[in-house]
This record gives sequence, C-alpha cells and structure tokens, in this order.
Amino acid sequence: MTHASVTTPVLDIAYESSGEGSPVILLHGFPYDVRAYDEVARIVAAAGHRVLVPYLRGFGPTRFLVAATMRSGQQAAIAQDLMDFMDALGIDQAVLAGYDWGGRAACITAATQPGRVRGLVTVDGYNVQNLAYADEPVDPEWEATYWYQYYFHSERGRRGLAANRERLCELLWRTWSPTWQDAAKAFPASAPSLHNPDFVDVVLHSYRHRFNLAEGDPRYQPLEDLIAQEPPIAVPAIVLESGADGVGGPGPEGDREYFTGSYEHRLLPGIGHNVPQEAPQAFADAVLTLCT
Repeated sequence: MTHASVTTPVLDIAYESSGEGSPVILLHGFPYDVRAYDEVARIVAAAGHRVLVPYLRGFGPTRFLVAATMRSGQQAAIAQDLMDFMDALGIDQAVLAGYDWGGRAACITAATQPGRVRGLVTVDGYNVQNLAYADEPVDPEWEATYWYQYYFHSERGRRGLAANRERLCELLWRTWSPTWQDAAKAFPASAPSLHNPDFVDVVLHSYRHRFNLAEGDPRYQPLEDLIAQEPPIAVPAIVLESGADGVGGPGPEGDREYFTGSYEHRLLPGIGHNVPQEAPQAFADAVLTLCT
C-alpha cells in the first residue's frame, strides 16, 4: 500500500494506492475513512487492478489549499472532488465503488460523466439527493434514525460534534451496523481521520445544505443544477442493499428506474451500513464483476 497525495483546484487529496492495472476508485462515507476498504483493496489489487482510495474532504490528511475556501460538504462538492482527483492523476476511466457520501459522489459522476465510468458499485441504489424534496417527511421510525442530522442543524450540534466527535461517531458506527460485532473494535483505526481541522465544518455544511438550511458554494451550482434534473445512470451498475442497515430505511427498491444500463441488485442479509468493512468479499466481488 502506497500513501500519496495529489493537488486539485481546491484540495490536496490524500489517498492510498495498491496494485497495477485498470483503475478502481473506492470511496468512503461519513463517519468512516479509507480503512473501510483495507480488505476490499487487497482482494481487488490481487486480481490485477490499480486500486485508489482517497480521503474525502474533511477527513484524514486531505486539506484545502486556501484558507478562505468555503468548507462545503454539499454533494456536488464531493462529486467534483472525485472528478478532479481523476483529472489530477490522469485517469480517463475507472470503475467507481462507494457507499454513503462516497457512493453519492460515485453516482453523480456516473450520471453526469458516464464516459469516465467503466462501471459503478453503489450501496443503496441511486444515492443522490433531490433537494426539492428535502422537506418531505419519511416514515417516523426512519426519521428517528436521522437524529444526528437534525442535531447538526443546531449550534448545540456543532459544539457536540466538535467536543465529542469520537464518542458520537462510534455511536453511529454501532447503531448503523447493529449486527456487526466488530464495530467498536474497528472504530479506533479510523478515528484519527475525524480530527481533520475541517471535519466539523464540512460535516455541518453537508447536513445543513441537504435540508436547504445552508447555501452552497457557488462554484458547484452548475453541477447542483444538473443533479436536480435527476440524470439517469447509464453505465453498468451493481446495487448492493444492506439487509440490516440501522439508518435511513430501505433504499434501492424504488430506484431501479434511474438505472438505464445493465443493472444487478444484490441483497446482503445481516449486513449494516458499513458494507465494505462488514462484507469485504461481497463488495470486492461486485467490483471485480464490473472489471471483467
């Protein structure tokens, strides 16, 4: 495993790489980091592929280049970071795979720049936010699992995340993966990434912007406008469904219409939110299916 970084227009993006061959980019979510892909990366690299696992903005060693840059966590920013990452490394086309924030970046890139995506593995389907429906409620039992999002809307939540980031995020790890017995044991390896100096600002903006409670960074507005049209995903896609996800409720059943290319749905019984770390072989198998 090689540790490196690459400069993009907004960030110095830290990443880990392994293997040689056709590129595969693995994208983590909140509140996780690249450690979620240790086993997946090993399997995919051993199969003859170049595996790259970047730290998202606000996580680990990734840093903003300019102090005055807005610490945006909006979906278009995360997606543009992925496109910029590929540009900086000279990657014309790759298989993309991700979950949570990273899955959203992968879906947006596949939908808006299909020529750059050889295949897509996405957890919970069309993982893209439609801000026009941000105020629409969901089933009460699933609203309850979003408590942390509503918490982050307040100044109390900002202070709570800043003061208790490890305790709060470990709680999310455990409750989002209720059947994963190793969640608490695995958490410390990823905890240092939560101490990035921009972590709190990026996270708070992400969960406020998606509810129309904060303005986005104007530089990403053209991409946000494109996302708002809900562009379909035409590239070959495999959707992984967590059978025991502790947050957000059922995902992919109503998303099939957004996938217009070859499509496969794989249910993972007993697997929670952190799919690549809980079920690395199943995740790697999906990636390798699209690499052939």
